[in-house]
Amino acid sequence: MTLRVGQAGLGEWGKNLARNFADLADLAWLCDPANGKRAEFEARYPQARWAEDFAELLTDPELDAVVVATPVPTHYELAKAALEAGKHVFVEKPPAMKSAEIDELVALAKERDLVLMPGHLLLYHPGVIKLKQLVDEGALGEVLMVYGNRQNLGVIRKHENALWSLGVHDLSVILYLLDEDPSEAVAHGQSLLKTGVEDVVFCYLRFPSGRIAHMHLSWLDPHKMRKMTVVGTEQMAVFDDMELDRKVTVYEKSPWKPVDTYGEWQTRTGDIHIPKIATDEPLKLECRAFLALVEGDGDRGKVAADGARVVRALDMLTTSLNGS
Repeated sequence: MTLRVGQAGLGEWGKNLARNFADLADLAWLCDPANGKRAEFEARYPQARWAEDFAELLTDPELDAVVVATPVPTHYELAKAALEAGKHVFVEKPPAMKSAEIDELVALAKERDLVLMPGHLLLYHPGVIKLKQLVDEGALGEVLMVYGNRQNLGVIRKHENALWSLGVHDLSVILYLLDEDPSEAVAHGQSLLKTGVEDVVFCYLRFPSGRIAHMHLSWLDPHKMRKMTVVGTEQMAVFDDMELDRKVTVYEKSPWKPVDTYGEWQTRTGDIHIPKIATDEPLKLECRAFLALVEGDGDRGKVAADGARVVRALDMLTTSLNGS
């Protein structure tokens, strides 16, 4: 049976979600407060009904799942309403802006045996999946630290800072790779263009295992970077999403042993390995994973809990940032 899906939010990213869910399921409903979009989307998806408001969409008893791709401050409210209506929910990142809110959504989904899946796209990127495989297999040795660079000149936001706009991507990957909650989270930033909206943010995370992580987030930078580096005791690996044919590079480099002179360390340098990475569209893989969860494949509870982990860390970093 083909799953029936409704979607709220048809902005730039929402268009991509609608395209994929129309390919993979029955895109039965569309909803967006900007009625100027109605003619365009009704022509593109003539099978879909147009909802004047989100509540109308939820009244359809045959609707299996809802996709929420609206502005971030509305995610919690809409996801909660959908869960209370008995619908499975895919909600763009972050699904909530406070720890208490995401905990409420996770509990509600568990109570009603529904899917609550945050849209952490990079977790379905074949390159990031390969990085996770290297970490879990111990190919890098003991992981010492992870650091991310997400910088560009633009898009300059007016209502959300670099932590919430950019940092949620890298934070989701860091927590996915390390699989533990941070015990310490510190953020420092600066509002250079608009008061109260940090354009650049530096984040530091420490974990109970002793591992550390760092994120450099900025839309005021001469370089466009989308890079994640994992440093291990045996090897180091880099995921670079700006590379076309070299998404993941593994370096046989590591500190080797201390020497007696000047307190120096000898280092070990060997081969550079570039594994083959599939070119599947991450968004299609993500949408397919959500539909599989709805159909009963996979661990619904873990997906929701992993999303909550990201929101809790964001909450910790925001508290630090506001006090800096």
